[in-house]
Parts: sequence; structure tokens; C-alpha cells
Amino acid sequence: MNLEISVLFRAIPLIMGAICLAFGLYILSGATDSNHFIAGHVNIALTAICYALFTTAATIIRQLIHRYSEFWRLALPASGYIASLVAVAYGIALTASIGSGEHIVAGHIAIGVGLVAICVSTVATASTVFTLIPVSAGRKPEDGPPEGAHTKHVALQLIAIPVICAIVGFVLTYWLLMRGDQPGYVAGHVMFGLSAICLSLTALVATIVRQIRNEFTEGERMMWSWIVVVMGSVNILLGIYVLISNDHDYRLAPGIVLIGLGLICYSILSKALLLALVWRRSFPLANRIPLLPILTALTCLFAAAFLFEATDANAGYFVPSRVMVGLGAVCFTLFSIVSILEAGTSSSSG
Repeated sequence: MNLEISVLFRAIPLIMGAICLAFGLYILSGATDSNHFIAGHVNIALTAICYALFTTAATIIRQLIHRYSEFWRLALPASGYIASLVAVAYGIALTASIGSGEHIVAGHIAIGVGLVAICVSTVATASTVFTLIPVSAGRKPEDGPPEGAHTKHVALQLIAIPVICAIVGFVLTYWLLMRGDQPGYVAGHVMFGLSAICLSLTALVATIVRQIRNEFTEGERMMWSWIVVVMGSVNILLGIYVLISNDHDYRLAPGIVLIGLGLICYSILSKALLLALVWRRSFPLANRIPLLPILTALTCLFAAAFLFEATDANAGYFVPSRVMVGLGAVCFTLFSIVSILEAGTSSSSG
């Protein structure tokens, strides 16, 4: 990977994060009603995921271009975790400030976004020795982990972090849905979708860690990818169910956003699938896999365009139309990451 391309791939997550932040602030400046409040704060929170994805991109790229020092090894994942915790704290502050419906919805979604960002930052942490993946691939399974790989204790801790985030998310989902009110219904369903993304990222962290440690087996080649497929499909099917389950306008936001969160899971699939397919074998179509997050990003953005028009007829489309823009930005950021993985694995093997 040359320097110019590496700069571009690192710039994409930062640009997408800046777009989410600017778009969220712009929405908030438009009016003070609940729709503007929720859509604005959710887009602002999505900035944390984009920044966490930047730390992952920079962590891998700096290893590939041989500009990875101990400072970056510590600073990049740490800054990702800081941004993630800021998003969680931001959500807690929104929820606790007044306690009205829009604060409950925006606050809990921001907390869920922060949990996803923590999982993404864990991907960056797991990738601090990313270049050992091709080293392990060149060894026999019985040779054990190469020198410098994560210890078994550290590997288990890394995999546990997204699992814990998913559990926390599902517990919050249950609590929100059990409230039995409209804010709980909206926030609870979106929190479920975000928790499913955390489980999808568990599969990605496990794939990276186990390949680094030379423990990735033939049976795992598709297992982790199928977990991501299931999570994405559950999100989309649940979103469709929410949309057809009743005729209340408040169903529109969680139903449509769940579909968008399912598309993010499919974007994550591109990363897990790529790593699985090129492990100890050549895969000629590996350079086509980055097209998947481009397709999901375009789907989110085209859907947002239609939803913007639908808002004129029904205000219930206001929030999902704006949030889908932010989700499209996250999908496009994932294109940057999977392209980096493809470049790293192909250059290493070739």
C-alpha cells in the first residue's frame, strides 16, 4: 500500500465522522421539536463509531507502511475507547437531563452507539499485531502462536469486551421494552439492533485474534461469518415486522432504522468474510468483497432520499430519513476498513 492511498483510507473515516457531526448539529439548529432533537443527537453520537473505525484503519495501515511506533500502538486504541466512553456519557447525560420522551430515546440510542464504538475500538486493539496474521497463516496449526502474538489471557479479554457490550445492550433493550410506553418502544427496538451489531463485532474480533494466535480452524472459516449474517438478517426481519405490526407513526423510526442497522451488520460481514476466505488459501475475488459496504452505503443513502420526500406527507419519516444518512456514512467508513484488510492480506500473501 502506497502512502497516498493510505492517507485516503485514513481520511475516509474522519470525513464521514465530520459529516455525521456537522449534519447532527445542523439538524439541531433547525428547530427544537422532538424529531429534530432525536435525529440531531443520534447523528452526533454516530461520530464516535466513525472515529473508532479511524483508529482501526490507522492501526492496520501504519503497520503496513512500516510507520507504527509504540506511541501509535497505545494512542490509537486508547483514543477510540475515549471517544466511545464520551458517546456513552453523552447518552447518559441526555437521558438524565430531563427524562422526557425525546431525551429517553436519543439518550439510550447514544448509549447503544457508544457500546458499538467500544466494540470497534476493540477491533483496533486486536489489530495492534495485525501483520502477524500472514505469519500465522504460513505456520502449521501445531506450531502455535508466533512470537509477539496476543497471550491467551489477553485474547479472551478482547473477545469478552464486545460480548459484554452486547449483553449490556440486550439488558437495556429488555428494560426499555418493558416500560410499555412509546419512548421505550422506539429506543428498545433500536437498542436491540445496536446490540446485534456488538455481537457481529464479536465475530470479527474473534476472527482477528484467533488468526493472529494461529488458532483459527477450518470449522471456524464460515462460522463467524454466519453469526454476522444471522444478526444482520434478524435486524432486517425485525425492522420489517415492526413496520407491518401496527399503523402507528412511531413505528416508522425503529422499523426503518433496524433495517439500516442490519445493513451495517452486512458491511461488517465483508471484513469477517474476507479474513476467513483468504486464511491459508488464495481467493481470486477478494478484491470484490469491498463492494459490499459500498452497496449497503448506497442503499442507506438512496433510502434516505426517498424518506426525505416521504416526510412531506408524514412527519414520522423525519427521524429515520436523517438517521439513515448517518448509517450510510458508517457503512462507507467500513468500505475503507475492508479495503485496507484486502490490501494487507493480498500484499502479505503475494
